[in-house]
Amino acid sequence: MNDKDMVNDVLSMLKSSLTNYERVISECANQQLRSTIRQIRDSDEDFQYRLFKAAEQKGFYKPAQPASSQDISQVRSQVMM
Repeated sequence: MNDKDMVNDVLSMLKSSLTNYERVISECANQQLRSTIRQIRDSDEDFQYRLFKAAEQKGFYKPAQPASSQDISQVRSQVMM
């Protein structure tokens, strides 16, 4: 497995974990446990962002072009109906 594949695999796993943390937090009644899970989530979000930026700098990931103002306005008008 090359570096690019490993980085993409870790990013994918982190994305899944972050989704699961949100579900667990929303269903957790114990405030202490909820706070602990939030701290873990925040740490993983920070790590995910740093890994994403490193992957982007190495050319492992190329983000999509930013949406134009016209595209944003069109989507906004469709959603706000």
